[in-house]
Amino acid sequence: MNAISALLNRRMLVCIFTGFASGLPLYLLLNLVPAWLRSEGIDLKTIGLFTLVQFPYTWKFLWAPLLDRFVPPLGRRRGWILLTQSLLLVVVASFGFYSPKDDIVPILWLAAAVAFLSATADIALDAFRREILAEAELGLGNSVHVNAYRIAGLVPGSLSLILADRLPWDQVFAITALFLLPGFFMAIKVKEPAVAGGAPKTLREAVVEPFHEFIGRAGWREAVLILAFIFLYKLGDSMCTALATPFYLDMGFAKTDIGLVAKHAGLWPAVIGGLLGGLWMVKLGINRALWVFGLVQLVSIFGFAWLASIGRNAAIGPEQLTQLALVIGFEALGVGLGTAAFVAFIARATHPLYTATQFALFTSLAAVPRTFMNAFTGFLVESMGWFGFFLLCAALAVPGMALLLRVAPWQERNTS
Repeated sequence: MNAISALLNRRMLVCIFTGFASGLPLYLLLNLVPAWLRSEGIDLKTIGLFTLVQFPYTWKFLWAPLLDRFVPPLGRRRGWILLTQSLLLVVVASFGFYSPKDDIVPILWLAAAVAFLSATADIALDAFRREILAEAELGLGNSVHVNAYRIAGLVPGSLSLILADRLPWDQVFAITALFLLPGFFMAIKVKEPAVAGGAPKTLREAVVEPFHEFIGRAGWREAVLILAFIFLYKLGDSMCTALATPFYLDMGFAKTDIGLVAKHAGLWPAVIGGLLGGLWMVKLGINRALWVFGLVQLVSIFGFAWLASIGRNAAIGPEQLTQLALVIGFEALGVGLGTAAFVAFIARATHPLYTATQFALFTSLAAVPRTFMNAFTGFLVESMGWFGFFLLCAALAVPGMALLLRVAPWQERNTS
């Protein structure tokens, strides 16, 4: 399949919409809500507690079977997408009716509702995307989705913050909520994917059969190896960037330097890497892409070790900013490439009949390092120093690469 012709089709356009609809609510919680709370005088400890509302992204596999079992009026995938996007639009706009100083508890519940609805929407969007893409399109389609996911972060992370300097917060949240409409209209316009066998007949079947099917298809030993790979493949990279901003500050960079450099050197290399990764996967196949892109992802960690070896800068000039941009840009490129192949692998590991539950299980497992393991990074830095910490992160990336020998052998380009 020609890479350009593969990119220019209706299914890739749909993947742009699924990525944008999936990314915007999460970045609202990560960027816009904390900025709103801080600008209204809320202390950092309280704002830090708001990160706990992200737990639904890790535990979404618990209610994913409900989305496989029960079919809303518009269909098993379209119906749930439409429902969650509609509710998210209302909840996001509702932030503007409250004051952080007077209504912090209702705001906390709204943030929790956004996280739950967003995680539920991810279940339906991931399943829908898996079911409309052919096997040969999984790499490119998922890379398009991931790129649109990142670009969606520019709305609450950039546009909404700019508007907040010019408009009252209730209008800012109302305008931000309107950016959920593309996902709403997509659910109306697309066709429900046809899946042989239909929805599970009982809730027990929806809960049990996805696990039974996965283990039966792969075997216990292979299933454990696949799950271990999903957990380990991005562990080193995830830990490496968990304390990136404090690391840059310790190296002597000002917050303005970090903001300007990270915004440009971090976002666009990740987007370009994800897009190139998807196009290259058309030629390479998912297995080989995991090897090549994973190696880039691992090597990028050494850029942080290099910065740490230089130590704190006494003065910041063009040379130091260039060094920072190179490190951030190369790491972002590695993340873009590695994530494109990784998400394609997860999609390929699912069965179309139980896509929602299996996809949710795999992505929840992949989120564990970000949610739990990264909590210990501060202790590691305190005991090892930055240079030793980054070498540890590189070492932790090796087991995931080693597992490729079993779960995605180089010589098998398109194993299912």
